[in-house]
Amino acid sequence: MLASLAALGTLFAAAFGAATILPFQSEVVFVALQVQEAAPLFWIITVASIGNILGSVVNYLMGLGVERFRGSRWFPVSDRQLDRAQAWYERWGVWTLLLSWAPFGDGFTVVAGIMRTPVWLFLLLVSIAKTGRYVVLAWATAAAT
Repeated sequence: MLASLAALGTLFAAAFGAATILPFQSEVVFVALQVQEAAPLFWIITVASIGNILGSVVNYLMGLGVERFRGSRWFPVSDRQLDRAQAWYERWGVWTLLLSWAPFGDGFTVVAGIMRTPVWLFLLLVSIAKTGRYVVLAWATAAAT
């Protein structure tokens, strides 16, 4: 039981980190836990999804405050890049959050904060994307083993 909790804690940390701008990967931990049957699959999917969603919430919160730093010399994104991201988001809208599971999707979650996407809509779309990705990963892992 304690080993399962430790494994799920590690998965949570990896999934959380993977959703932020940090260079983490949660898939390796997810697959390893699934193959080892370290915990019930339902809990593996649930913990990974919650960690990944909460990591995206951190990005969203960063987006809410990023405008005040715009134009600062040390700010890592140019005005042009930020304008382009906002224009792209305005064109494609909140539906880009369904791609938040992808490697480039973290940027969409930051832009969603900048654009003041309603929190309930942000959480709904990101939850669908993140949980869907782990369900597909679990299915693919089961099919391959």
